[in-house]
Amino acid sequence: MPKKSQFSRSSSDSDSPRKNLGSSVSTEPGPGPSSSSSSCKVNNKSSVWSGLLVSPFSIFDSEPKGCLKKGEFCCSKKYNGIVGIGWTSAVKRMINSGSMRRIFGMDKTGIPNGSKSDIWLLGVCYKVVQDDDSSIEPTQSEGFSAFVDDFSSRILVTYRKGFAPIGDTKYTSDVNWGCMLRSSQMLVAQALLLHRLGRSWRKSMDKPLEEKYVEILHLFGDSEGSAYSIHNLLQAGKTYGLSPGSWVGPYAMCRTWETLARSKREETGNADVSPAMAIYVVSGDEDGERGGAPVLCIEDIVKHCSGLSKGEVDWTPVVFLVPLVLGLDKINSRYLPLLAATFSFPQSLGILGGRPGASTYIIGVQDDKAFYLDPHEVQPVVDIKMDKLDVDTSSYHCNTVRHFPLDSIDPSLAIGFYCRDKSDFDDFCIRASELVDQSNGAPLFTITATRSSATSVEYNDRLTSDTGVPELDSFDAGAPGESDGSSRPEDEWQLL
Repeated sequence: MPKKSQFSRSSSDSDSPRKNLGSSVSTEPGPGPSSSSSSCKVNNKSSVWSGLLVSPFSIFDSEPKGCLKKGEFCCSKKYNGIVGIGWTSAVKRMINSGSMRRIFGMDKTGIPNGSKSDIWLLGVCYKVVQDDDSSIEPTQSEGFSAFVDDFSSRILVTYRKGFAPIGDTKYTSDVNWGCMLRSSQMLVAQALLLHRLGRSWRKSMDKPLEEKYVEILHLFGDSEGSAYSIHNLLQAGKTYGLSPGSWVGPYAMCRTWETLARSKREETGNADVSPAMAIYVVSGDEDGERGGAPVLCIEDIVKHCSGLSKGEVDWTPVVFLVPLVLGLDKINSRYLPLLAATFSFPQSLGILGGRPGASTYIIGVQDDKAFYLDPHEVQPVVDIKMDKLDVDTSSYHCNTVRHFPLDSIDPSLAIGFYCRDKSDFDDFCIRASELVDQSNGAPLFTITATRSSATSVEYNDRLTSDTGVPELDSFDAGAPGESDGSSRPEDEWQLL
């Protein structure tokens, strides 16, 4: 069977775009991850210094601002009030906020440099400019409008304040420490959107809220009664070092989700998490303790999914989380094309990662830029009840499209994928094996037929008669850094 192209999805797979969204997205530089989600345009005749000060000082607002509503434009009052802030005190506040590195030119909004390249967003390709009309402004195109429609329909989970204390602590907010937990909630929320509503689902501004959509938001409410709340995540992650007020890495976060999903699935009568959706962490040898590229073993996955359904069906919908460390202080550039390629997978759930000390949820790429949802905005708690369809869910979505250079991502990250059924998993394995083939000996992860396999393999659709595990054509992918016969210590995988 010939391999399927890994670049096969197009914007035609999504719902019809709303035509008027392109104008609601700012193309001016916006504030960094720890600032408000609002972006303001500045008079083009302003001086270089005044232009520089507009976005950074938005972090000094006493009250957090919500994301832009559709059709809403941002004003420049914030710019007019900048003069009253003393430069010395402002710099001190910026340094104390820990946002200096992020707000000075590190993050932008809109299309990167007016790029006309295709955008890949969680497995869907958006053509910003059609081949027969290259003169059109990118932000005014139908492709960009459809992209914004898709982007703004993804669930945003941010810092919250005013929730019930976590356990026996006094923490009623996760400000300044919960960004990794919030980013991971966004990734799992996307998996649930795929699972229950499909990839073509879009949040409508004109129709009543859908019951399934409200049920998903309820799962991420900020109380012990919500299955995937920050309260329950911290409880499930105690073994991996999670505690209120502490930072956590992607690997511990992935294991925490695996533990929480398993415990909720085992609870009797828990309607919140049915039908079951498994979470499976792909790790290296001996649970990743020996380093090396994570290994996805097909035999293990088939047994795992069959076991969860107690043999009633041969597959359980599953989320794969692949924690990686792709460098020391900076990500190794050889992995960047591979990371970008994963967004073309129909099974893509994006990347849990961001900058050092500032986790985000990365959901798309264009050229060498990454689009992301930012959890670093403080918002009041919203009580989402499953039977209440008139609740205001605007704080769970954002139209401000932000991006940063993909090569500035922290080398410690995790990739997510969702496979609904066996055929979806087969397709994923084909695409993943193609990616291995393109890795020049340094893959993000490898695929094997069984645990006894000594080398990574190339996947096809031939099945054995006894086990149901696909037969595979093996090839020697080699170890990172050995493709040219020499050792390259800087390319070796780090212990997770």
